[in-house]
Amino acid sequence: MPFLFSLLVIALMIGALIDIITRDDSQVRYVPKMVWLIIVILLPLIGSILWFALGREYSEAGIRIPRMQRQPRSGPTPSPQAPPAPPVDTRTTEQQIADLDREIEEWRLRQEIEKRKRESQDPPPAA
Repeated sequence: MPFLFSLLVIALMIGALIDIITRDDSQVRYVPKMVWLIIVILLPLIGSILWFALGREYSEAGIRIPRMQRQPRSGPTPSPQAPPAPPVDTRTTEQQIADLDREIEEWRLRQEIEKRKRESQDPPPAA
């Protein structure tokens, strides 16, 4: 009976060591992989049980999920949004200059209209 128990402990230890070595660093909890290896080697039974109970990260379905496909367990993830791109002016330089000229002319005409309104509201000086 002690021989069978020893074989089970060794098999459990080998399974834990293989699992620790093949597992990605992001799937190891609480302490680094190297510390888990030392714990399992120095304390085969307790270390292996602790590894399978606490040290590794399990998926919801109980199957190992590659690192890139894992989803976080808590809440929805905020979708990364790129900042809005600055507006791009597709007009040529000549078109931009023509638009500026029209805008300048519009402001000049507005000033002329305001000037004429003020003159029409003010009574002419008596001579």
